[in-house]
Amino acid sequence: MKGQGKMVLNSRLKWVGLVGLVLSAFSLFVHFLLARFTEDGVIEYQSSITVFSWRPIFESANFPRTSPMYRRLWGPIRHLESLHPDANPRGNYADPSSQTNGFIFVRIRGGFHEIRNSICDVVAVSRLLNATLVIPEIQSTTSSKGISSDFKSFAYLYDEDQFMAALAKDVNIVKTLPKNLKWARRKKEIPSFKVRYSASPYYYLNQVLSVLKKHSVVELVVPEGGCLQAILPPELEHNEELQRLRCRVAFHALQFRQEVLELATKVLFRLRAPGRPFIAYDPGMTRDALAYHGCAELFQDVHTELIQHKRSWMIKRGIVEGKLQVNSAKQRLSGSCPLMPEEVGILLRAHGYSWDTIIYVSGGEVFGGQRTLIPLHAMFENVVDRTSLTTPWELNRLYGHEANIITSSPRTPPPIEKEMKHEAWKTSGPRPRPLPPPPARPKSYNIEGWWGWVAESDNEPESTVMELRTNAHKLLWEAIDYVIGLEADVFISGFDRDGNGRPNVASLVMGHRLYQSAALKTYRPDRKEVSKLLEEIHDHLYHANHTWLKSVRKHMRKRLLDGLIEASTKSKPLSFLSHPVPECSCLRYDSNETSFHASSPSPQSQVQAALRVAHRCPAWMDNDLILRSKDKDNEEDLDEDDSTSSGLFFRRSGENHESGGGDSNNKEEAQLDDLEELEGGER
Repeated sequence: MKGQGKMVLNSRLKWVGLVGLVLSAFSLFVHFLLARFTEDGVIEYQSSITVFSWRPIFESANFPRTSPMYRRLWGPIRHLESLHPDANPRGNYADPSSQTNGFIFVRIRGGFHEIRNSICDVVAVSRLLNATLVIPEIQSTTSSKGISSDFKSFAYLYDEDQFMAALAKDVNIVKTLPKNLKWARRKKEIPSFKVRYSASPYYYLNQVLSVLKKHSVVELVVPEGGCLQAILPPELEHNEELQRLRCRVAFHALQFRQEVLELATKVLFRLRAPGRPFIAYDPGMTRDALAYHGCAELFQDVHTELIQHKRSWMIKRGIVEGKLQVNSAKQRLSGSCPLMPEEVGILLRAHGYSWDTIIYVSGGEVFGGQRTLIPLHAMFENVVDRTSLTTPWELNRLYGHEANIITSSPRTPPPIEKEMKHEAWKTSGPRPRPLPPPPARPKSYNIEGWWGWVAESDNEPESTVMELRTNAHKLLWEAIDYVIGLEADVFISGFDRDGNGRPNVASLVMGHRLYQSAALKTYRPDRKEVSKLLEEIHDHLYHANHTWLKSVRKHMRKRLLDGLIEASTKSKPLSFLSHPVPECSCLRYDSNETSFHASSPSPQSQVQAALRVAHRCPAWMDNDLILRSKDKDNEEDLDEDDSTSSGLFFRRSGENHESGGGDSNNKEEAQLDDLEELEGGER
């Protein structure tokens, strides 16, 4: 009996061990399946439990939205509330003909704003020439640049199907050339035109159209962004309809692909989660822009050398006409240099925005890195950007499946063995001969720092595959920032020019906001005037007095309208999308509005006249008109107690002040006469 018991026990142990091995093997198998086929699900799970680096800090949990202070800082611009988007065709507008003059194939180079401008222009050119447009090829997002093969060229950034569907009644669009023409293009047998910036429509009618009819296809290479005049000649037939077509392309047809919109929506949700409005701030501080405008001395150390190196490169290629050495201080005082983040922070604090205001820094990378944003972080607690509101796996999902890139940078050669040296001396011959020069030191600036080439060459280094991939990623980053800037409660730009002196991404955001929601606050500070204001308190920058604060407030409120009117003369001739008014807008009037009569023109009608908007909105837009309340009409007559903009307007109100009536003194200093300020700021 004892022997049988031992046998049963041993057999049971064997079965338990066998079952354990089977379960272990099964768990490993399931683990490999999950890792192989459910990557997206794991990413979503990780995203749901991610702890973000941003933790908003607010002075008070309550945020009143009915106070005069809120309406002044966050409320709509009353004089622009009647301005609404209307890019639909007007009058006789024929559908595209089924018989076209041929195909137009376009290759576009440049950054985000240049790509967007170029796409709108080539659609207008296709309509002008009665041609079939092949979906443009974006050079920086081709699969040969090391990016994912899931998204190619145009589809890397935009939704192709939406693009074609939205423009079905404007232009014939196809995804690819016919097989015979595609083969001819590979052999480079089709005529090609390298179009210069802001080409005249008559250039296409007189030179391109005849070639298009002869060969049934032409290739346009757009290297500089924008291949059609921003302001079309008035004698050109249907010129206003072509302008409205540009608006339909930019604001309706060009929608980002689903993955970009989903991530942008998540970022926007996380920004609005605390229940507070937020400011989107675009510094506009790129190396190209700083070099073009001669603003190198605003920085220190190697950043100045990098800007000067880029400016020298621009001068050699004729991009910049001027000297290498430029007085950056004079450039700054003349308004030619960007407003530094510290200066923008001072303006916002002086205008009344509290230290716990949420500020989203957009516009891609800021030249100079996070060091230039330190003063802004010191003034505002809740300064965030794309990196603090997204996770690495969310961005990786946005990029798609990308192959691992093995770095091809030269490495230090292995040391020569002593035996090889002795052997070389033995075979050197009877007379000593000079040794060969040592091997060249490998340029390892990609490892030591991307500025290491400045002292080694006068030319810009060739981009590596990783750098080309990063350039493609930057387009996606700017797309996310574009959506956030468009939906922000307040938008302010530190600079509105790019490395060629033309409107940049911030200008396109401001133009889109003007089209979509003109009444949203969009600050366009006069950099020349701001520099003068800051020079007045240079010695006591963080201890401003009443007079200076009132001057800043007056300037900020005035630039809401004056900056808009100024953009129609300075930005629009260079980029139509930066100011699509009046061609793509209409007016809606309140039935109770008496200022509509010409006998007593109001500031609102004066602004509309300055913008030259005269088209009345269609009747169907008037059905959902919401009448403004009397409180809103009279809000400018209200005084406010703004204790956040005191003489020490960078000190948090929660910190301890000096004893002996410090709080009351600060409040007394903060009592600004808003009525006088508004009268001076309104037109």
